[in-house]
Amino acid sequence: MWRLRRAAVACEVCQSLVKRSSGIKGSLPLQKLHLVSRSVYHSHHPTLKLQRPQFRTSFHQFSSLANLPLRKLKLSPIKYGYQPHRNFWPARLAARLLKLRYLILGSAVGGGYTAKKTFDQWKDMIPDLSDYKWIVPDIVWEIDEYIDLEKIRKALPNSDDLAKLAPDFDKIVESLSLLKDFFTTGHKLVSEVIGASDLLLLLGSPGETAFRATDHGSESDKHYRKVTDKEKIDQLQEELLHTQLKYQRILERLEKENKELRKLVLQKDDKGIHHRKLKKSLIDMYSEVLDVLSDYDASYNTQDHLPRVVVVGDQSAGKTSVLEMIAQARIFPRGSGEMMTRSPVKVTLSEGPHHVALFKDSSREFDLTKEEDLAALRHEIELRMRKNVKEGCTVSPETISLNVKGPGLQRMVLVDLPGVINTVTSGMAPDTKETIFSISKAYMQNPNAIILCIQDGSVDAERSIVTDLVSQMDPHGRRTIFVLTKVDLAEKNVASPSRIQQIIEGKLFPMKALGYFAVVTGKGNSSESIEAIREYEEEFFQNSKLLKTSMLKAHQVTTRNLSLAVSDCFWKMVRESVEQQADSFKATRFNLETEWKNNYPRLRELDRNELFEKAKNEILDEVISLSQVTPKHWEEILQQSLWERVSTHVIENIYLPAAQTMNSGTFNTTVDIKLKQWTDKQLPNKAVEVAWETLQEEFSRFMTEPKGKEHDDIFDKLKEAVKEESIKRHKWNDFAEDSLRVIQHNALEDRSISDKQQWDAAIYFMEEALQARLKDTENAIENMIGPDWKKRWLYWKNRTQEQFVHNETKNELEKMLKCNEEHPAYLASDEITTVRKNLESRGVEVDPSLIKDTWHQVYRRHFLKTALNHCNLCRRGFYYYQRHFVDSELECNDVVLFWRIQRMLAITANTLRQQLTNTEVRRLEKNVKEVLEDFAEDSEKKVKLLTGKRVQLAEDLKKVREIQEKLDAFIEALHQEK
Repeated sequence: MWRLRRAAVACEVCQSLVKRSSGIKGSLPLQKLHLVSRSVYHSHHPTLKLQRPQFRTSFHQFSSLANLPLRKLKLSPIKYGYQPHRNFWPARLAARLLKLRYLILGSAVGGGYTAKKTFDQWKDMIPDLSDYKWIVPDIVWEIDEYIDLEKIRKALPNSDDLAKLAPDFDKIVESLSLLKDFFTTGHKLVSEVIGASDLLLLLGSPGETAFRATDHGSESDKHYRKVTDKEKIDQLQEELLHTQLKYQRILERLEKENKELRKLVLQKDDKGIHHRKLKKSLIDMYSEVLDVLSDYDASYNTQDHLPRVVVVGDQSAGKTSVLEMIAQARIFPRGSGEMMTRSPVKVTLSEGPHHVALFKDSSREFDLTKEEDLAALRHEIELRMRKNVKEGCTVSPETISLNVKGPGLQRMVLVDLPGVINTVTSGMAPDTKETIFSISKAYMQNPNAIILCIQDGSVDAERSIVTDLVSQMDPHGRRTIFVLTKVDLAEKNVASPSRIQQIIEGKLFPMKALGYFAVVTGKGNSSESIEAIREYEEEFFQNSKLLKTSMLKAHQVTTRNLSLAVSDCFWKMVRESVEQQADSFKATRFNLETEWKNNYPRLRELDRNELFEKAKNEILDEVISLSQVTPKHWEEILQQSLWERVSTHVIENIYLPAAQTMNSGTFNTTVDIKLKQWTDKQLPNKAVEVAWETLQEEFSRFMTEPKGKEHDDIFDKLKEAVKEESIKRHKWNDFAEDSLRVIQHNALEDRSISDKQQWDAAIYFMEEALQARLKDTENAIENMIGPDWKKRWLYWKNRTQEQFVHNETKNELEKMLKCNEEHPAYLASDEITTVRKNLESRGVEVDPSLIKDTWHQVYRRHFLKTALNHCNLCRRGFYYYQRHFVDSELECNDVVLFWRIQRMLAITANTLRQQLTNTEVRRLEKNVKEVLEDFAEDSEKKVKLLTGKRVQLAEDLKKVREIQEKLDAFIEALHQEK
């Protein structure tokens, strides 16, 4: 009750003050007065409680300006009239004498209450910084470990000491009570003082006294009536803008100081001052998950739904510049109008003590504070892009992964895509436009991807292509952020500023977006620094009409606010989707493990790399097996292979021409000349070729030979590829031919057969060679004359007309040889004419060339049979050979020739075997190791050579497990951060 009575008395005092005020002329209705003016008339009016309006926008306001208090309005103070004279002059005299004391005491009480209320208001306006707790380094939360706060607390004065400094409010209240008892007539005056204190509290200026409030009231009221509503609104907007900009500069200064402090703290951590184990940052863990996913799912199908910020836009719209402003470094290649982004670039932004950049597959760090490192980084990115682009293409879907660290960077993952083009120009592949569209759609179709749509503000909006593409992928705009670049040029060139507002508000496009931003990314000079661009951007928006006329809100401008908004949206999307993705990979892992158990219950899960290592060990073991081949086996193979290669040359070009001579001297001379020519030109080269082919055959035999039950056919393609590549790279020692030539020449010069065993071996070698040639000759004659009478009767075969002519010619030539068994190797012209006429007499027309061809085979067969008979006679000729065939009609020079050939083959095979075992096998093993190392670094080669359902299933299992483990670790760290 006493509170109601006191409020009633206060209301009466207020009414009396208003009625008797000499500063206000006329009367205005309470509803038509200004909001603050109504509070002057009645402190308990329901409109007194000012509520902060809630801005309803399609996107959360991330600007730090949004939470700043408005600048206090300087309202004109009201002048109060004086009280009428009273009849109680002692009380009036005492009141006037003590008026100054009452006002001071009242101001102290009102000022204290005002300070408390102001503190509560400021406390309510402070934003909730719990979501930005990650900005403060761990060292701050662990500061009690390094700073003894207990000592600081003890050093501070206690509450008793502080209480001594405060005024004694009990005495003040006691004095007021005494004054109230002795001067009861001054009750209304005290109420007036309290009312004045409340008025000062409402006006928010506790430092102003009641005297000042009554001095200028009438002048302010006159000025207030002259000011129109429009001018008042303009003035308030101007003051609000200046206040926002003022506090924006204060916040920027504080952020800069915070960045420097964080940099110092992180540098101390790097130097090991605190000796604590640094954990991997949250964004780095998330980036590793995305890297593993990109390797696992190269086609970027629906299995990968983890968020990332996809930056799309028309070519030269400023995508790269926006990314560089967010990354705070000029890291991307630049060009005037040409396409520079030729493949997607995934940029992971994280916080660190130094501003550096490094690639995922490289340990080199690029210092972004040094211009030479920035140039090297841009050059490296351009080289990687051109390397990814295949021949005949302009762009590539392969992703380049780049990590950028630095103090104050917003943590997020962005993917810069090639700019969308409308026309394919000269120098581009015909499918460039479609390829860019497919790459952009592949990234944007992820339902959790944040689409950062970049639109050039300096060109007509109708020329944009990317807006239609984004509208197709996100028709409701639930994950799209629209960014208008080059706003400075747009404000200069666009005739109607409202058009920019329509673009920002999304009214000019059918595309919907979660938020709309306007940024300035420089003056078009590629040499501008990031700091210069930021200063230019802030200066432009401070003077821009777009902000002054409220076409743009403060939170919609500058790349700083854009970066905060994108980062917040990114992490919100990550928190909402990462656990769902982890659950889907758990289900995938279970399905793959069940499939493996059903199909391969007894096999261990080996992925492609593990299988390659297993195959590598098997191949190296097989190469080592070459060194275990016995020398005898090597020499037998080499000797047999070399004779097969040179036998035709020996028989046709050396033995037959020499054997047709008339005496032994001519025979030996002819043989020596031809052997010397053969050794100097052809024989060493042929021997090396034979040895190399023999090594290949043995190597292939070991590589392809089945190993029984242990054989795994999954390695067959890999082994074949390793074998072919190793053989291709292997080259025989260049000095081998020179040394071999000397050895072969010395071997062929020797004619001395030491014992009967060597003589018999030479005869046996000669007989084998002649019989093989005779058999080949018989086959050639049979093909020439057709089947004999036995085959014609048994197999019902007939001769052709040509075979009939060859047969008649053969019969005629055999008659000639029977008449003269020592006939030379060539027919004379008259003999050819005789044979032709004899055949014509029997009705067979024959050509002279046919007669010569038939004679060559008939005489060859006759000669070989004669040589074989002579070889049988020479079996007992070793005795005559030792006596140099003196007093003997038997001459066996042909046996000596074949012995020389046989000995040369044996010596050559022995020499080649030594080269193989001592040098070439080791060099081949080295080549195999090099090929395996090259294949191990070539992922495409391994995918091509190690194929099959078993390999792919093991590969999927490994990837899914790795992704699940990284996701679980990331989710745990995310919960800990919360």
